[in-house]
Amino acid sequence: MKFTQLKQDLEEGTSFVYLLEGADGYFRDKGEAAIKDKYLTSPELDFASFDGENLKGAAIGDLVVAVKNYPFMSLKRVVKASEFYPNEQEFERYLKPLISDFPDSAILLIVNSQSKKGCDLKRKKGVTYVDCGKADRESVAKWAYITLKRAGVPCSARASGNIADYCLCDMARVSVEVQKLIAYKGEGALSDEEVDDLVYKDADYRLYEMTNAVARRDFTTYCTIKEDFLSKGSDELAVLNGLFNYFKTLLSSLLSPLSDARYAEETGAKEYAVKMNRERARAIGEGNLIKWSNLLYGKISDFKGGLITPASALMICENTIFFDGK
Repeated sequence: MKFTQLKQDLEEGTSFVYLLEGADGYFRDKGEAAIKDKYLTSPELDFASFDGENLKGAAIGDLVVAVKNYPFMSLKRVVKASEFYPNEQEFERYLKPLISDFPDSAILLIVNSQSKKGCDLKRKKGVTYVDCGKADRESVAKWAYITLKRAGVPCSARASGNIADYCLCDMARVSVEVQKLIAYKGEGALSDEEVDDLVYKDADYRLYEMTNAVARRDFTTYCTIKEDFLSKGSDELAVLNGLFNYFKTLLSSLLSPLSDARYAEETGAKEYAVKMNRERARAIGEGNLIKWSNLLYGKISDFKGGLITPASALMICENTIFFDGK
């Protein structure tokens, strides 16, 4: 299920084993807090936590025993296992019998930042899987929009979308920025300009903006963003590396015979991002991508070999990318 469906599942109270899995720490933390709030009144007595690194082989039996203990003061006893990746044999020997006859007095909470091959817990019968992966832009923007509106600080759809973009859809960062905006505004409508001025733009987002300006051959916008980027602690080498990685990503997506969905799955990217990268790559052209990638790689190598300064290397690359052949 999606993280947003967890609240309803807790209200129904039919699940006993929860797997909170995904890279977004905000969702994992909020999911764990929601489960604890639902079932625990005395966490100091009825909550136990295990490090998955220590749950190997027979040691998993300690987890099973903890689950079977009765709660003292709370509705249920909650037992948490962090970064717990049992193999198939361990699951069959210790967890499958537990899940098939799970005590009504307990909740088993497994919190993993990733999935690993060997035992796919989310596909096991009796395990309620909660997707804590990075949310898509639409979901993050909607969350920001609704949260601000409920706090009496409504904003436009564009502004909420910009919040998601500036934070690269990282919910931990989005939640902090939204609370900052609420504290700043107090009440009343939040303008697009206020969001642009107040929300901290992630360095990777600024790099994304800059590389998009390169793709459009928009030299003025590129220079504006580059100077802002350099004024906040980055240097010319970081810009060179950013441009090189960007063109390499576009070229790889363009040359791959895989579908958008399959390529996204293989690279860990979002399907929408793959689609947009391929559109930009086609607009730039395979020839230019190869030429610019080779140029950037060569100048980065020249700098590392002591043959050129980063500023000179970047200037040469900029002149070629924006003005060569025009």
